[in-house]
Amino acid sequence: MQVIDWDLAVTTGVRLVRPGPQVSREEARQAVAELRRLSRDAEGHVREFTRIDSAPPEAATVVDRPGWIRANVDGFRVVLEPLTDKMSNMPAIVGAVGSRITGLEVGAVLAFLASRVLGQYELFLPPDPSGAAPTGRLTLVAPNIVHAERELGVDPRDFRLWVCLHEETHRVQFTGVPWLREYVRGQMTEFLLASEMDLTTLLERLRAASDAVADAFKGGEGNLIEAIQTPEQKAVLDRVTAVMTLVEGHGDYVMDAVGPSVVPSVADIRAKFQRRREGGSRIDQLVRRLLGIELKMKQYAEGSRFVRTVVDEAGMESFNRVWTSPETLPDRQEIAEPRLWMSRVLAAS
Repeated sequence: MQVIDWDLAVTTGVRLVRPGPQVSREEARQAVAELRRLSRDAEGHVREFTRIDSAPPEAATVVDRPGWIRANVDGFRVVLEPLTDKMSNMPAIVGAVGSRITGLEVGAVLAFLASRVLGQYELFLPPDPSGAAPTGRLTLVAPNIVHAERELGVDPRDFRLWVCLHEETHRVQFTGVPWLREYVRGQMTEFLLASEMDLTTLLERLRAASDAVADAFKGGEGNLIEAIQTPEQKAVLDRVTAVMTLVEGHGDYVMDAVGPSVVPSVADIRAKFQRRREGGSRIDQLVRRLLGIELKMKQYAEGSRFVRTVVDEAGMESFNRVWTSPETLPDRQEIAEPRLWMSRVLAAS
């Protein structure tokens, strides 16, 4: 049984997404060519700084907003595959109606995000039968990068390299740490399989989601992700949150730490970009809070602070002990208090 009507999700997202900034064909060609070149340049800077031996670099895949939506639907299908068998015992009418509703919802969410995401490392791609394609892909959303650099009034070349440094750090993490991809995928699978799919529980989750929406409108901290999880899922989500806070914070730390030597205007970019992250209309802020995007922004800051503290006090080689195994990853408390992690992992060595 199909959990989400993926074709409807793509159609809805592509129809709703806002058009990108106005650029000439030559400006678009130059932007794409420069982003591909800078993504390769960024790999050398990231590898040298992080001291993580990763897979050889590949030029980024540069997409427009509809292209980003289609790519993410492909990734979602891979991640949500474990739910398909679990839902096979639900009444067909419930599955058919539910898949269309969730298809519309996913499409609307992707349309919202597609005009904001600058880039990402696509961790989950459909399997390649030949085995020749890479297991992950660095993707940059050209219209959003051009829009952001214009809105911020920053140097385009510096800004593009700065974005590439962050996303390239994720490629280095997941290709240089052999167990990390499967660990994240395993945790996400465990999260999905811990969901309760009987009709009564689904109605309870819908009521909780409604309460979260009402709370967000009143300025509270409620978000849909936390509202619909089961108690079993909360423990898994804590582990997922900890590892994603680490990798996102590491990316933010690297893009700024490498920056001054290769991105002369990095301080100006960071200051303006941070103000942009915190801004937006009230509706925009509401949607970000509901979707957990505000939580993600906090993860960038908290994860970056963890990395900076450990590197400053113990050095990069000691920090890289974090990539040894799942047991050396920090938990959420250790992310907030880095010295707890240093006492547990570094002192033990």
